[in-house]
Amino acid sequence: MNDQDFSDLGPALSGMGRFPEDSSFAEADLDSNPSSQFAKWLREAIERELLFPNSMTLATCTPDGRPSARIVLLKGIDRRGFIFYTNYESRKGGELAANPHAALVFLWAEMQRQVRVTGTVSPVSSGESDAYFKSRPRGSRLGAWASRQSEVIPRRADLEASVEELDRVYEDRDIPRPPFWGGYVLDPVEIEFWQGRADRLHDRFRYRPATQGAWAHGAWTIERLSP
Repeated sequence: MNDQDFSDLGPALSGMGRFPEDSSFAEADLDSNPSSQFAKWLREAIERELLFPNSMTLATCTPDGRPSARIVLLKGIDRRGFIFYTNYESRKGGELAANPHAALVFLWAEMQRQVRVTGTVSPVSSGESDAYFKSRPRGSRLGAWASRQSEVIPRRADLEASVEELDRVYEDRDIPRPPFWGGYVLDPVEIEFWQGRADRLHDRFRYRPATQGAWAHGAWTIERLSP
């Protein structure tokens, strides 16, 4: 592989990222609490019928500073923070066990918006994980048992065979939640709302807690950031 392999991408990439319309976002538009502001933007993304408006980048990091990131789905939001579910034994699960500090990014490109969140992650209760797992489609529940997420597998056929065997095992039985699978909640300590603007003069507002436990009900300091 050499630079010639990418020669056609340079001109294409340089012309991308231009904002087709100017959407203003002023201090007067902000809710005093970021949980309410986020709920407003998420509802608007859902109403626009965007593809996976609840998708978010989850960034984790090892204790020695090696980051990794992936897309996961937001499955709940409440007074505690942002809730998602995954395999505890996956790479992200291992990194969160060793270092609970993490970041989220929501991108709604069609609306020229993104939200950045940083905070501390902790597991939700077993009961909460059980209830959510039970609500998932049968195939997804079987898949949670069959997949040893992030581990090397020789062939896809092996994974499919495992699902078929589990389907037979649980043919007439309820599928329990695997002990290695469940939910997490990220408690925000900082959240930024970004609105794209013409000429890259974007609007950015950062919320930082002025009181402890501020996510849902406390006081927040709001600052405008340079784009």
